[in-house]
Amino acid sequence: MTTAEPASVVVRYVEAVRDGDIDAVRGLFAEDATWEYPGDLPLSRTWRGRDAILGDFLGGVRTLLRPGAPLTIELTNVISDGTQVVAEWTSSATARDGGAYNNRNIGVFAVRDGKITSVREYTDTQHVEHVLFSQR
Repeated sequence: MTTAEPASVVVRYVEAVRDGDIDAVRGLFAEDATWEYPGDLPLSRTWRGRDAILGDFLGGVRTLLRPGAPLTIELTNVISDGTQVVAEWTSSATARDGGAYNNRNIGVFAVRDGKITSVREYTDTQHVEHVLFSQR
């Protein structure tokens, strides 16, 4: 698998998020990428553009977590077919108020020319609301 193959791009993305390598994350998204996040949370919508995805969506999630506390992301499965990649991962962190955040996620990624062009994420938004938003 070469580094430009869609599955490799998604694996690199998850690893870069896990490692806190924002420059690598930025480089893996197309400028006009989109990210759909489900539910009716303040984060729920379709985020448009790399800057909005990184700054407002992913950056917004970071503000809900305890600064300096570990964020653990484990990639558990990747399935690829052409330009589409389905990745499954677990996320563990500490909420700003000290609550334990442990969630499973699935993302359906579209990758073209070595860049992520879209993501549809599926996660337990009830858990997100309960742990990350209930104490705000």
